[in-house]
Amino acid sequence: MATESLLDQQIVLDHGTGARLSRELVEFVVEVLGDVYIGEMEDSAMLPAPSGSIAMTTDSFVVDPPFFGNGDIGKIAVCGTVNDLAVVGAKPLYLTLAMILETGLPIRDLHRALVSLRDTAAEAGVKIVAGDTKVVAPGEADGIFLNTTGIGVFHTPPKRMKDVRPGDRIVLSGPIGNHTVHLLSVREGLGFEKNVLSDCAPLNGLIDSVEAAVPADAVRSMRDVTRGGLSAVLHEYSAALGRKVRVEEAELPIAHETQMAADMLGINPIHCANEGCLALFVDPDSVDVVLKALREHPYGAQAVVVGEVTEQPGKAVELLGRDGRVSEIEELQGAELPRLC
Repeated sequence: MATESLLDQQIVLDHGTGARLSRELVEFVVEVLGDVYIGEMEDSAMLPAPSGSIAMTTDSFVVDPPFFGNGDIGKIAVCGTVNDLAVVGAKPLYLTLAMILETGLPIRDLHRALVSLRDTAAEAGVKIVAGDTKVVAPGEADGIFLNTTGIGVFHTPPKRMKDVRPGDRIVLSGPIGNHTVHLLSVREGLGFEKNVLSDCAPLNGLIDSVEAAVPADAVRSMRDVTRGGLSAVLHEYSAALGRKVRVEEAELPIAHETQMAADMLGINPIHCANEGCLALFVDPDSVDVVLKALREHPYGAQAVVVGEVTEQPGKAVELLGRDGRVSEIEELQGAELPRLC
């Protein structure tokens, strides 16, 4: 098997030349991906065209560290792209996979990332249909960078921000800040990583469960809460709707150890990146049913209502504090944290 013969080797520049070593590396990748790869090794994937609309998204992943306690760059690459398709109401079907590999990367590490990517793709029910590999010199990358492009199809009308109405409740599928704290703890040796795990997960199954339990327009819109955290999502919706959005500090799902670590690091969990947290904007009459559907799924067991879209015109995110005072959550101008996804 090609896998066994390469596992103890490292990536070299000739793996990117298009010659024999390149072919052997591609064969290695295809072998590891197994049944989730359905390409034909042509220059383009040839896929059946669905009737109606498709969804398409692309994302690049430069995770540092690329391997962490309960996840890695391969898992995140699938989750990030699948979740972007699912939150607009599409059924994810296909992914492409492009890799930038740094000379000296142990092929055993590449194998580890590919196995994780394969297993996550299988869980999400998506297939890898095309890919590309580039090899760069030492110092020109950080071991491994991945890019995935996803295609999904719509069986119901798309979910759009403009469909959100004043009075709609804001529901989170689970805690915020865990992914950021976990990766920073692994990177800096803070000791929190064993008790605070990343929330990295494909959310399309969770979304399917919710959609099956409620009327089509009960969930107006959704977002996966990634870079910029919950704050970025809320500011995006407030700006798009021209309405103030309010959340309650007492309802924000932040684990005790996550808050401890955030305080020590001088960061606010509301700005922290997540990789398996869903924000749903829900018709108030359907909130209880949505919460029940979320909590019956492993990835939504800690779902909670955290706020609502107000009638007030404006572009602001407000926080109702535990003391009853209302303050504004300012939108970050740039990066408060290093790259984590």
